[in-house]
Formats: sequence, structure tokens, C-alpha cells
Amino acid sequence: MEKTNRKGKDMLISEWKDRLCRGSYDEELKTLCGGDTARRRERYIGLLDAFSGRFGDGDVLLISAPGRTELGGNHTDHQNGIVLCAAVAMDTIAAVSPRGDGRIEIRSRGFGDIALETDRLDPVPEERGTAGGIVRGVAAGFARRGYAVGGFSACMDSDVPAGGGLSSSAAFEILIATVFSALYNGGEPDALTRAVIGQGAERDYFGKPSGLMDQASSACGGITKIDFADPSRPLVERLSFDFREAGYVLCAVDTRTSHADLTADYASIPEEMRAVAAFFGGSVLRDIDPSVFRSEKDRKALSAAVSPRAILRAEHFFDENERAGRMAEALSRGDMDAYLREMNASGASSREKLQNVIPSLHPEETSMAVALDRAEALLRGKGAWRIHGGGFAGCIQCLVPEADYGAFRAAMDGYYGEGACFELRVRPCGPHILGTDFAKGDLKHVQ
Repeated sequence: MEKTNRKGKDMLISEWKDRLCRGSYDEELKTLCGGDTARRRERYIGLLDAFSGRFGDGDVLLISAPGRTELGGNHTDHQNGIVLCAAVAMDTIAAVSPRGDGRIEIRSRGFGDIALETDRLDPVPEERGTAGGIVRGVAAGFARRGYAVGGFSACMDSDVPAGGGLSSSAAFEILIATVFSALYNGGEPDALTRAVIGQGAERDYFGKPSGLMDQASSACGGITKIDFADPSRPLVERLSFDFREAGYVLCAVDTRTSHADLTADYASIPEEMRAVAAFFGGSVLRDIDPSVFRSEKDRKALSAAVSPRAILRAEHFFDENERAGRMAEALSRGDMDAYLREMNASGASSREKLQNVIPSLHPEETSMAVALDRAEALLRGKGAWRIHGGGFAGCIQCLVPEADYGAFRAAMDGYYGEGACFELRVRPCGPHILGTDFAKGDLKHVQ
């Protein structure tokens, strides 16, 4: 089904470049990236040059979608729990134009070249694990819900680090959903529906089980508390907070370790949590009354039914689910002392109970544990540190007093290489079409 019902500002590439060079969008770019508008301007100009070199001149839209960082709620989303997360200034951007032949052609840095036809939307086994599978899956998600799907040409670029736990895949999924939304559906559907479509594409077409936190955070923008009690329509609460104004820098340290060969370690976490839930008659741990789990009445029988690690991981879930709510409350009232305590408690629980710092199948791989120990030694109790995202590899997240950030970053870069430590600036919006007002009305289910 192909019908153009466009929402957004498209212009000739030459006009885009002229306006970008004159700084016409600098304030808009500053809102998106929190600074360094000159670099962002050049990034868009390079993208436009790439588009004209591949597809020729013409009218294009410029669209971006952010990565995300998890603030609290480590491994709670797949148990229908509560998470605290934030969209970040690092994003995936695209120059895109519709085409009438139903064909999708994408030239991208970071995701490879993609070509497919929109007249076949069933999963293609050969596309599992590829970006092309995600594109087909997003198109299928739109079509199944009665939205229009059509072809387009695009050039894309991403500065969301792949494998760093900042959800480059979710940014890509939300970007593709926003392309279909802008080109063919007049801005519809709403943010959370796009997130659900992106999650389905990653799960069913890419082949990776995914909670909804990553896509929802990218789609909604800002700092959000998300309650997945009803996973088909989670409750999203927007929070307003600026870590810099509070005197701290939120940052990540990329240990440059690989997530390869860690699938079994990741999969064991939801599997063991669900085993505990099943013992109490539930499907996921959110189905279980925490007081029932914490009572001594069934502990002996539970210990006989599941492993000690499964029980510890369930303890982590119930504690972390409550803690994510307290972290959101601390930000709402501007209480940094309380937030720092809760963030460090989250990190300790992930390390000791959830056990997603050292892979059980590769106990010699202690890179994440060493990174956390280094952060603790450098901060000397003045900030906070925790494993980030799935864990086992990738990034740790830290809150560093602003006055100490330069020395902290230099030390971590000394350990892991130039640019390993970087600030996580919160992006106040989700996907955005350059030259339009920042989206507010499409967040229909955001409080």
C-alpha cells in the first residue's frame, strides 16, 4: 500500500546546505545535541553530499532519532517492571526522499547498504541479524496496523556507539519508523506505537529478544520513567532534570570490550527470573507480590526448585523495581544526594545479585569489574558508578562532580583510549525532523 501523506519540511539539497552553512538551524541543533553545533552542521552537510552523490539532487527530509541511556531499572523491563531512562544527544540521522516504485534503498555508515521491496513484508530468514531485517520488520509493523507503507531513498549516519549499550539499534528502528510516519502517514502513529513496532522488528525480523525500554526511550525523548505493568501500552512519565545544573556530569566509559559470545549470559537472566516467577504461578516477576517472594514460607521449596543465582536475580528485580521509582522521585524533587545513593545501590545490586558484571561462561573476563573499581577509586565516594544496560561488556555509567570531570575523563581515557569517556547529554525530544517544531503533541500516552 503506497500513499503519500507527508508531514515535515523537505527542500532541495542545495537549499538545505545553504541554510545550514548560514547557521539557520543552529539553535535547533543545539537543542538536539546540547552544544558543538558546528560539528553537527558539518555532519548534516556531509550526509546531504552523500545523498546527492548516490541518488542525485532533489527534495529531502532531514530526520534524526536518539540513542538512550538507562538510568535505573537494570534488567527490569523484560519482567514488566519499572525503568528510568533518558534519550541522549548521540543520534542516527537520515536524508530521505520518497520514491514511487515501492523500493527502499539505504546507503548508511554503520549499518551497511540496504535494498528491499515493500511488496514482501514477511520475515526473510537470510535477513536475520541484519539492518535490512529491521527495515522490513518496521514496514510490516506499519502495514499490519493499517498504516501506509512506501518506498524511499535514504543516506544515514550514526554516532551512537555500536555495542556500547546506548541502543544504536533502537535509534535505527525509531528513525525508520519516523520515515514511514513522515513520508506516508502525516506524522502518525504516536510515539509508543512506533516503539512497539520497532521492538517487534528487532524481535521477529532481526532475531534478538528485546524489552521495550530502548525503543520507548528513543521514541519519547527526555528523561522518562516507564512502567511496563501493561507491556502493550506502558505508562510513561516525563521528568525534567538537568544533571549539569545540579553540578554533575552524567557520563559513560566505553571499556572497548565485545558483546560477542555473550548471548547465553544475557539469556540466562530473563530465563532464571521467569523460573522464579513460574514457581509462584506467574509468567514474569511483576506478576508476583514482592511480599510473597520475600516471605520465608516458600523459601525452602523455592531453593529446591531453582538455582541460588536465580533467587538472587529475583531479589535484584524486586529491589531494583522499587529503586527505579525512588530514583525518579529523587530527580523530581532535585535531591542529588538521594539519587547518588540509589544509583550506587543499583550498581551494587547488579554486581552482587543480578551478576551481570562478569560473564559466568567467561569468568576470566573481568574488564567491567575492573572499570567499576577504577571509577570507585577515582571518585572516592563523591559520585556514583554502575554497570550500564545489559552488562557483561560495553559501558559503565558514572555521575561525576563537574569540577572533577576533566581529571576523571583523562584518567579513563588513559586506561581505555582517547574518547572512551564521554558525556551523556540528555536530549529533550525523541525523533525530530529538522526545520519543524519539536514534537510534543504526538506523545499521546506520555504524562
